[in-house]
Amino acid sequence: MISNRMNKIIIFLSKTLPAICIAGASAISQAGSFGLIEQSASGQGAAYAGAAAVAEDASTIYFNPAGMTRLSGQQIVVAGHYIAPDAKFTNNGSTGVTGPDSKTDQTGFVPNFYYSTELDNGVFAGVGVNVPFGLATEYDAGWIGRYHALRSEITSININPAIAWKATDNVSVGFGVSIQYLDIELTNNINSNAICTGFCPGTPDGYLKLTADSTEMGWNAGILIDLDDKSRIGVAYRSAIKHKASGNADYNIDPALTAFINANIKPLLPPGTKFLEDTTLDATANLPDTFSVSYTRDIDSKWTVLADWTWVGWSSLDTITIIQAQGIPGREPTLDLAYADTSRYSVGVHYKPDNKWTYRGGIAYDETPIRSPEQTSPRIPGNDRTWLSLGLGYAPAASWSLDFGYSHLFLSDFNINKLNSTGETLTGSYEASVDIISAQANFNF
Repeated sequence: MISNRMNKIIIFLSKTLPAICIAGASAISQAGSFGLIEQSASGQGAAYAGAAAVAEDASTIYFNPAGMTRLSGQQIVVAGHYIAPDAKFTNNGSTGVTGPDSKTDQTGFVPNFYYSTELDNGVFAGVGVNVPFGLATEYDAGWIGRYHALRSEITSININPAIAWKATDNVSVGFGVSIQYLDIELTNNINSNAICTGFCPGTPDGYLKLTADSTEMGWNAGILIDLDDKSRIGVAYRSAIKHKASGNADYNIDPALTAFINANIKPLLPPGTKFLEDTTLDATANLPDTFSVSYTRDIDSKWTVLADWTWVGWSSLDTITIIQAQGIPGREPTLDLAYADTSRYSVGVHYKPDNKWTYRGGIAYDETPIRSPEQTSPRIPGNDRTWLSLGLGYAPAASWSLDFGYSHLFLSDFNINKLNSTGETLTGSYEASVDIISAQANFNF
């Protein structure tokens, strides 16, 4: 007859272990709303309204490669964006763990580089190097949500060669290929006492760090149509990219917990099975595709109005399966994100009083893919965002110019009610906002 102690261990293995692996492996799976639209400072000033139609510099390679047909000669664009988020968590009834509140305010820097050149017969070519996905959150050690998240970082590099062709006087088409690298790091504490099921009280928390990376390919395409001599519409699509990431799971476990595992858990597992031990991991995730429709119209020689709708297919990240080498057979953890597809709406204006100065402004509404407090992760806290943007362009000479942009993102307070594998529920609310400062240099040849 199996003892109560063994019963507890078996229940833990069958119901809790897969979720512990999910919590640790969420570097890959916590993907809601870490897409970055910050791909040009000129676009930043108008909240990226009209991004697929405006085509005022080589950053159009990212937003709509067909827009290169509006650029004469050669152009180099170098831009950078300083992103300063602030998300403060306030506890309101979390269970199973004690600790202080915390906030995450990790700043980030997003660079862009673009080159375009005019060839013969209405053909244009170029390349963009940018960061389409990114994330950095870090909480204080010992905070109340430490079993859910400590540090999360996602970095991407996207190399995007593209070509465009002016098919008629009014229609241009473009196509590009994306070579995308993704690098992930995620850490969190492990509740040692929960794993011991009450038989080794006072054991210090364990620590888990997961790293993974992947290089995959995708594509983007677009069409630009001049409706008349003052207005045009741009339609652009950027494909989903299926990343097959591989990496390592590194555990730092107290000796008392290791002894308990060796004596009480390992004998119940098939020979060679690893439990809270260093190993390798693999996971597959589809990063979302996007579809944009943009419009721009010159009201007169000084004023231009812009508008944009962009759809993002976040539901492609619905379920992620994490496979750790030599894990428990048949117990590969899965995470049902249940993210929703989203839309982003923006409108903006350009005011150009002369050939040197351009003033920009815009507003945008950006939906979150997170459906409920139960599906909110402290790794990527977020809500619907309202953008307010201002920008300035200065062109002292035909050979070079500068662009600057600033955006403040307003987020309503939002709740989290997240249950993790070992029974701790993180319940509370977030106050959050984001500031973005962008600068760009353009060189014409």
